[in-house]
Amino acid sequence: MHHKNKSLSLLSVVALGAVAATQASAATLDDIGNSGEIRCGVNAGLTGFSAPDEDGRWSGIDADFCRAVAAATLGDAESVAFTPLTAKERFTALQSGEVDVLSRNTTWTATRDNSLGLNFTGVTFYDGQAFMVSKDLGVSSLDELNGATICIQSGTTHELNIADYFPANDLDYQLVTFDTPDQTAQGFGSGRCDVLTSDSSQLAALRLQLDEPDSAMILPERISKEPLGPVVRQGDSQWFNVVKWTLFAMINAEEMGVTQDNVDEMRDNPPNPNVARLLGQDGNYGEQMGLDSDWAYNIVKQVGNYAEVYDRNVGADSPLGIDRGINALWSDGGIQYAPPVR
Repeated sequence: MHHKNKSLSLLSVVALGAVAATQASAATLDDIGNSGEIRCGVNAGLTGFSAPDEDGRWSGIDADFCRAVAAATLGDAESVAFTPLTAKERFTALQSGEVDVLSRNTTWTATRDNSLGLNFTGVTFYDGQAFMVSKDLGVSSLDELNGATICIQSGTTHELNIADYFPANDLDYQLVTFDTPDQTAQGFGSGRCDVLTSDSSQLAALRLQLDEPDSAMILPERISKEPLGPVVRQGDSQWFNVVKWTLFAMINAEEMGVTQDNVDEMRDNPPNPNVARLLGQDGNYGEQMGLDSDWAYNIVKQVGNYAEVYDRNVGADSPLGIDRGINALWSDGGIQYAPPVR
C-alpha cells in the first residue's frame, strides 16, 4: 500500500473541468493494468469513511470502496495508492489525472455532475446536513439557533445549504470557516462557535474527537440531501462502468446473501441463477467491462458486500454507531438499490 500527496495544479477547477473529458479519453483500465495500482483520492482523515491508523493503513467506507475497485480490476484489494485530499483539492486532483477515482464523502449535485467534466458513479452513503451543539447551550432544534455562530468547512455544499435555509426561516447566523473537518471540530471544541455543521455522518465522527464527546449532541433536523459517492472523469465509459458496477456488485451481494464467509461455497454451488451470474459462473458480465469473470467474487472475498463494509466502518457496532436507516436495502425499508446482473 502506498501513500501519495502530490502538489496540485494552480489551474481553476472550472478550467480543468472543460478538458477533463479529453484527458480521460485514454483507457484508464489499461493504465491501471500497466501501473498495477488504483490511485484513489480520499479524505485526509474522517473516521468511518477514510482515515489512516498509526501504522498508515487506511480504513472506512470510502477506503474500502477503493479496495473493492482494486479487487475487481487487479484481483488484489491492497493494490491502492491513497491520496489524501481536502475539499478544495479533490476535484482538481481528479480532473488533472492525479487520481483515477475520487472516493471522498463527496455530495452528488447537478453542478458537479454537469460542469466539471466529472461523473458520479452511484451513492455509497445517503446523508443529510445536520447541526451539532453543546448540551450546555440548551437548545433542541434548529429554530432556536437565531444569531448562532457556525463552524463550517469551506469548499462544501454546506455553505450553500445554510445560505438557502437560514434566511428562508428568518434565522440570522455568522459563519466561521475552516479548511479541514479536524479544524472545524477544534474550533467548536474551543468555543469559537456555538454550532458545528456538516453531514450527519461526519458530525458523528467529529464528535468523537472532542475532549468530552458526551457534552455535545446532534440536533434531529436535516436541511439537505447529501448523496455521497465515488467520482470519475468523463470521457472513459469503460472505467465509469467498472467503478459503477463495483458498487452495484457489493449491493447485489448483500441482497443475495453472499458474504466473505460463504462466497466460496456460493461460487462453487450457486443456489440460484442470480448468484451464478454475479460470481462469474454464468454469462460474461466481467468480460463486458474488460475484467475477469471473477471480478465480483474478488470484491466480496477480499472486501465484503455492502452490509459488511457498512457495519464494520460506521454501523451500530462501530464507534460511530450509525443505524442503516435509509442506507438499508430497498427490501429492508431503505433506498439502497442496484440494477440486476443479467
